[in-house]
Amino acid sequence: MAALNVEFDDDELEAIRQAARDAGMTMKAFVRRSTVEVLEHNRALKEGAAELRRVFNDPGLADAIAAAGIDDGPTPTAAGRAA
Repeated sequence: MAALNVEFDDDELEAIRQAARDAGMTMKAFVRRSTVEVLEHNRALKEGAAELRRVFNDPGLADAIAAAGIDDGPTPTAAGRAA
């Protein structure tokens, strides 16, 4: 298994030690879990952003909203202000 050496300043290291103690974990397990959680969070954000792009770029959805008479607010101008 590959290893990764990461340096922390004294304050960061103490914060990690305390967080690991609070969680009842070793520092190694705590840092690994925290890293995996960040990776999962970033993956979820990317998937969410991709879904938002898909939905907001769906011309069929825009047509359905218009056909339903839904007023989704003012139309932004090129300067980013409401028309």
